[in-house]
Amino acid sequence: MATTGGIEKAAGVLRAGGLVALPTETVYGLGANAEDPAAVARIFQVKGRPPSHPLIVHIAGAEHLDDWVQEVPAAARLLAERFWPGPLTLVLRRGRRVPLEATGGLETVAVRVPDHPVALALLAAFGGGVTAPSANRFGSVSPTTADHVRAELGDGVDFVLDGGPCEVGVESTIVDATGEIPAILRPGGVTREDLEAVLGRPIAVPSASPVRVPGQHPSHYAPRARVVLVEPDKVVAEAELAQELGHQVGVFLPPSLVDAPVMAHAVVALPASMAAYAHGLYGFLRELDERECDLIVASLPAEEGLGLAIANRLRRAAGPRLSA
Repeated sequence: MATTGGIEKAAGVLRAGGLVALPTETVYGLGANAEDPAAVARIFQVKGRPPSHPLIVHIAGAEHLDDWVQEVPAAARLLAERFWPGPLTLVLRRGRRVPLEATGGLETVAVRVPDHPVALALLAAFGGGVTAPSANRFGSVSPTTADHVRAELGDGVDFVLDGGPCEVGVESTIVDATGEIPAILRPGGVTREDLEAVLGRPIAVPSASPVRVPGQHPSHYAPRARVVLVEPDKVVAEAELAQELGHQVGVFLPPSLVDAPVMAHAVVALPASMAAYAHGLYGFLRELDERECDLIVASLPAEEGLGLAIANRLRRAAGPRLSA
């Protein structure tokens, strides 16, 4: 686990232009000095990430937001005060401190304050902003432990801060706050219902947006195994058919079918709690990869609360082909 000495060392690595893997409440991030274009560019190189995909700038507190953006609309200020530190990212007009390398060439920047003691201690020790997408190869399953980072990126990371397993387990909710009416660009750890309660009005979740943000690629959060999405009552039949056809099948078994027998190579019995499901989602996908499944059969949860974020991740993991 991270120590004070480790945090100081990590801050030094950032100052020297290096890359640090850091824990957040959502997933582990691959961090660089947000004001160092060369260090930011190295994130894209290590991840194999297209340079047009913007990164999130992590800051130490809501009081620093004005240092990184041009203006903060009232709704954005309200959301920052309510949900930071926490799994909410706000997209706002880029301030001068943010290089275009960090925004994918856009004049907007995604900013958040992570809710993890190690991440906050690192940001305080470093004294600046840290760009930090998930610490994995572009498009693959996000890491929720330090071991996941080491296994996937190896020597590509200069220093790994171990903060234990991530509590939330899926990435932050990204909200476009550049206009008068905010919109959810990526569902995540803060639910739509919570946002609406604070704003006092409905908030849209557009299926497509002209604003580029992390996680919008057609295939994202994907394991090596192909993911096939079916209706809940068809999970068992689809899995058994694929197994008979010679696939090494992994199954995400919904809580309603927890006692149903299923012929498959590996079975993950999903928790009834959406919070527990979100916390374990990427671990479940990694587990089925480690058990050498070549196909994963799953269904989408109800798209409310954290179920909206889970469904979003499963759709991205399945890619353009969503169903069998």
